[in-house]
Amino acid sequence: MGRPRKEADRWMPAKLYRGKSAYEYKPKPGVTIRVCSLDATKPAVLRQFAAAYEQFHAVDGSLTEVVELYFKSEKYLALALQTRKDYAKYWPKLKPVFGHVNRNNIKPEHIRRYMDVKGKTSETQANRHHSFLSSVYTWGFQRGYVTTNPCRGVSKFKEAPREKYIEQAEYDAVYSRAPIAVQVAMEISYLCAARQGDVLRLKKNQLLEEGIFIRQGKTGMKQIKAWTPRLRAAITLAATIETKTSSMYVIPTRSGTAYTSDGFRSIWHDAREIARKETQLPLAFTFHDIKAASISDYQGDKQRFSGHKTARQVQIYDRKVPVVDTLQEPENLRNITRGESGK
Repeated sequence: MGRPRKEADRWMPAKLYRGKSAYEYKPKPGVTIRVCSLDATKPAVLRQFAAAYEQFHAVDGSLTEVVELYFKSEKYLALALQTRKDYAKYWPKLKPVFGHVNRNNIKPEHIRRYMDVKGKTSETQANRHHSFLSSVYTWGFQRGYVTTNPCRGVSKFKEAPREKYIEQAEYDAVYSRAPIAVQVAMEISYLCAARQGDVLRLKKNQLLEEGIFIRQGKTGMKQIKAWTPRLRAAITLAATIETKTSSMYVIPTRSGTAYTSDGFRSIWHDAREIARKETQLPLAFTFHDIKAASISDYQGDKQRFSGHKTARQVQIYDRKVPVVDTLQEPENLRNITRGESGK
């Protein structure tokens, strides 16, 4: 049983409190809704409280209800595994701000305000949250759950594309100090232009006579990456990974399961840090940059090789600075008179 209210506050309804700068409605643990400023009159406070109470307890009004429906939808379940994981992580960050609000009361200015506040600590995360909310509202609008998409027209922060190209010495520095699982993953990613998630989920039954069958988790693109001596050597190396039991995975953990994204990130990070200390090289690249190095180094149809659907996607990963021809000197080309000056 809670403590009795002070005499001056007994006029307030249950779960309405005086905060530091405003009256606050706390309908359940962990949820605080600002009602109005402390200098508001009692009638005004009660009106604002009634509105907050109605909005929170609306049967089908909150954004949370739409998000929960979205998470159960075919649209969400058809997304790439990593995208689903990311969206599931974004919502707990957004829920305290928007979850209790009536979904049709959220306006573009509210999204903009959130973006500006979040952007002070991470513009990238602010953009990702924007994308998630926009996906929810687009899905909801098409099914009649919302009347509009408040994210539309709200610009994201400009993100500079990554330009890091991994030099051979940098690749070798990490590879030579990494455990076998990381070495194999690096080689498959580089030789096949494969994403980390696709590499870690590789099963032995994907090792075909023609090459390695890979279905990209992000795009659904299916390819068979043809065998080369170096790719076969990577698979041979993978067979030396020690496990407690037989495993269906090409790169298994000690227990025979597939590495999780976080688990692999940990051993990758450790290998890179060891290489940094021992070589004094900055090694400012991520595992995902290995795919970019692969596409950059490939001589041929980069779009077909990478499995990207558009040339623009290929350009994002093609980071190697090209060597281009210089202007040759035909006889009629303007030139600086050699051996003479002032003429």
